[in-house]
Amino acid sequence: MLLHGGRRRIQRGLGVIHSSSLKWVPPMTPTPSARPAAGTDPRPVADTAAASRGLRGRLTGLDGLRAIAVTLVVVFHLAPIPVLPGGFLGVDVFFVISGFLITTLLLREHVRTGRIRLGAFWLRRARRLLPALVLLLLVCGAAAAAVGGDTLLHLGSQLLGAATFSSNWIFIAQGSSYFDAATPELFRNLWSLAVEEQFYLLWPLAVLLLVLLPRRVRMWIALALAAASAAAMWVIADPSDGTRAYYGTDTHSFGLALGSFLAFAAQGWAGDRALWSRARRAALGILGLLSIGALVALAILLPEHDPFVFRGGLLLAAVLTVVAIAAAVTPGSLLGRALDLAPLRWIGARSYGIYLWHWPVYLLLDAAAPTWPREGWSGWALSGAALAITLTAAGVSYSALEQPIRTDGFRRTARLVLGWWRWGASSATAATVVTVLALGAVAATGWAVTRDPGVGSTQSQVEAGQAAISATPSPSASPSASAAPPQGDRISVIGDSVTLAAATELQTGLPGVDIEAAVSRQMSVAPQLVQALKDQGRLRPIVVVALGTNGSLSRTTLDEVRRIIGPQRELVLVTAQAPRSWIDPNNAILTAYAQQYRNVELSNWHDAVQPHLDQLNRDQVHFGGAGARLFTQTLEEALQRLAQLPPLRGDRDYESAPRPV
Repeated sequence: MLLHGGRRRIQRGLGVIHSSSLKWVPPMTPTPSARPAAGTDPRPVADTAAASRGLRGRLTGLDGLRAIAVTLVVVFHLAPIPVLPGGFLGVDVFFVISGFLITTLLLREHVRTGRIRLGAFWLRRARRLLPALVLLLLVCGAAAAAVGGDTLLHLGSQLLGAATFSSNWIFIAQGSSYFDAATPELFRNLWSLAVEEQFYLLWPLAVLLLVLLPRRVRMWIALALAAASAAAMWVIADPSDGTRAYYGTDTHSFGLALGSFLAFAAQGWAGDRALWSRARRAALGILGLLSIGALVALAILLPEHDPFVFRGGLLLAAVLTVVAIAAAVTPGSLLGRALDLAPLRWIGARSYGIYLWHWPVYLLLDAAAPTWPREGWSGWALSGAALAITLTAAGVSYSALEQPIRTDGFRRTARLVLGWWRWGASSATAATVVTVLALGAVAATGWAVTRDPGVGSTQSQVEAGQAAISATPSPSASPSASAAPPQGDRISVIGDSVTLAAATELQTGLPGVDIEAAVSRQMSVAPQLVQALKDQGRLRPIVVVALGTNGSLSRTTLDEVRRIIGPQRELVLVTAQAPRSWIDPNNAILTAYAQQYRNVELSNWHDAVQPHLDQLNRDQVHFGGAGARLFTQTLEEALQRLAQLPPLRGDRDYESAPRPV
């Protein structure tokens, strides 16, 4: 993704596919005066003089928009606190830019020559994308071999997905979640590159047919494709985990289609300065600036787990990007010139490499320093180190590898490397070192693939908890007689993967406890779970609910849980710890609710773990043995407080009496 292409054209193509007859034409070198061959449909070439003008020259502002997009994504991934919880929207900005740029390049060639040379187009894409990608895979694959641990998880399938540009579909097939921070894939960010490469493969074939149609028809077709993709995302998205809708090429191509729509539209107006009075340029520039501001606002306000993300949020980001691009490329645009400032252009030109490197570099650093604190200045220091390495790697890759191959091509660059003996002894030594390092990286990456642990550390903790629960005999409800402190055989625990990670320690500290837990549960399902346990005769005198991690909760749900358990039972609510936007509001509701009722107690896991965040896994949610012991200890203290309260005085006390102070 993050394309910069189109400034240099490859003069020696692999051949030409004639746009009207789809007939193979031998390679040729077009000249500025080249005209369509006999039989070519003249309509696309002669749309208007403005169409030709609209497809000439450098497209202003695109590097600046790329810089903004990659900044959103990098901050979203690297910041130790959710500074930009919606920074993932930067990917959709890239999608729109790519759709616009690629379609514009294809239209430029067709307007100029009357044909589209698919071989040359695909070769340009290969020159642009492959060098940096291969370097990334070899360097980070070798680093993963040295670091080990979760960085090796599913590495072979990730490399296969990167090599075939099918990462998104492989992740979907494996059941990987984009929103799971527990065990993230080393090359998870390549999903978007796969979506774009699939677009680069198929869209030029479609353009060969679309250029035969009037411009307005092309625009309507592009809009229809965008609408179909957005509708598919709306329908397919799962509120609990939208990975399938997010990764799917079918459901996440509306940005590419909207960019193509803009390219078709720009044929008629982008290059015709006479159409743009000063007032019109100013108005569009203001609209574009407001669109960029709205994109940043979305990145600040829209968290990744909000249902609106898949039901209009991503589409809104794409539409705002269309407006920003239109304002930037308009002739004489002040916004375009502002986006072309040197720092933005520098970042934008290297945005592809920055996007490639930032995620695996951060994961490798994180895995290499497991005891490094993740909160406060220490967390920012780790992120700063990852950013520094990313910018260095992207800069070196751009100057020393990507630009030479983009300018000279694969074969000429290879001949220069293989002809190192002509350069002198020092160059020969350097070439030898580079060759040895490359072979070593290949060998190390291959070795890393063979060391795939199969299961991540967090998943192994969750599975251990599930196994511990399964090995426990099926429990039944215990008598409601009081006990101080409460014993495990009087307690039912309903939870999610956090509870599963602590299950073994809970069984040790509270022998006989009944644990009903599953991955990705939310508080919204608590009433039906409590009712099911009650119907089975398994609901015990003390009910512990720990379901605040995976989504927002409401007092209404808590009221329903309390109604089901009735006045004969007591309720313990467990606060949640996670770097997610709903955690603080959830914990505030749980705390206030526990303070309101005599038979409701609070187990404040969130506050208890704050001094020990370094003992949590990298997702800042799950934990190993030390965290499980602290989780259990915090619950035991809440149970002790509950046992020390005076007994209920009747139904009225149950309904309205506040907790004793």
